[in-house]
Amino acid sequence: MNRLRLLTGGESHGPRLTAILEGLPAGLPLNRDFINEMLRRRQHGFGRGGRQRIEHDTVEISGGLRDGLTLGSPLVMHVENRDWKNWREVMDPWSVDRAKADERSVTRPRPGHADFSGGIATDQLSDQRNVLERASARETAARVAAGAVCCQLLERYGVEMRSAVLALGPHTVLDGAPTWESLAGVDHDSPLVTPRPDNEEQLVEAVRTARDQGETLGGVGGLVVRGLPPGLGSYVHWDRKLDGRLAQAITSIPSVKAVALGEGLEVATVVGSRAHDPFTLGENGLERTSNHAGGLEGGVTNGSDLVLRAFFKPISTLRRGLPSVDLETGEAGSTVWERSDVTAIGATPPILESMAALVLADALLETLGGQAIADVDASWAAYCDRLARWWIPRQRQR
Repeated sequence: MNRLRLLTGGESHGPRLTAILEGLPAGLPLNRDFINEMLRRRQHGFGRGGRQRIEHDTVEISGGLRDGLTLGSPLVMHVENRDWKNWREVMDPWSVDRAKADERSVTRPRPGHADFSGGIATDQLSDQRNVLERASARETAARVAAGAVCCQLLERYGVEMRSAVLALGPHTVLDGAPTWESLAGVDHDSPLVTPRPDNEEQLVEAVRTARDQGETLGGVGGLVVRGLPPGLGSYVHWDRKLDGRLAQAITSIPSVKAVALGEGLEVATVVGSRAHDPFTLGENGLERTSNHAGGLEGGVTNGSDLVLRAFFKPISTLRRGLPSVDLETGEAGSTVWERSDVTAIGATPPILESMAALVLADALLETLGGQAIADVDASWAAYCDRLARWWIPRQRQR
């Protein structure tokens, strides 16, 4: 990231997760309830494991905020791990109970997880818990806390988001790329957070079947962002192109194996005249008759809705186990199952929103500049005035 920088720390069963977000302008008001609601949504979804009954994620802020306003210094956020009390003797930072730690050591790597690859990279194959604790998707709680802050910055300038589960395993809820309108009916408290919550029983039954079989399920999550001004990002250098930055952020989410921007999969099979988005001049400025590009052209936002999909593989911790090898003894065996989800796809919408918000807020601040929120506001007004002939911000359209 160019203006914003996020670091997270902490392990899945350690005392807490920490997020440090650097680069926010001073004077930005933050709503703690909004952050906590995003954290609650991250814990939601039918098919989640027993840990969600233990944790009740809320944010604590220990730096960078005073009286609800950012200070311009790094924002330091914490999410406590309530399950820490059950793992303290195994995960204590200074002194572990060696016998209990050995009982919970991991020597058979799970296919699909970072156990082997991370263990061999850091010379920790003798106990892969040192790797899997950090590689766990529990870390996304810290990302969501930071992303919720970025969502509030974007909202200040009229940027809104809608997200949902588009598919669970082989069961498709919504074909192709989502639109703003197709995600209008999402109930974030429905079992699997789809655009058709009244028709989710089939998906719920699929999760039950997978659970009974000791299996896991992946799926597809979708996100639409409305209100982004044209001109964010860069067409100049590969590492500044906004589509590349978004793809990196989304594929960094655990279990994501692919990302599609706009109709990124579908346009590969059609001719050029059907792949691109013609211009027209409407009441709100320059408009498009379609949005195949998903709001991005040449690495830069074009003023249309930003659309993306993320493709999640099934979780790699299976109750039935998978063939593996004990790297201490060399003996073949099955992976060990610890409490885990059958699917976490219902938790993916707020994670997608958060990672996209981190990148988009960064791009917005990169364009507008300003160390104080009043300066960012002034720059935003000037930017909108410059684009007024071709683009009218959503605040003025309402």
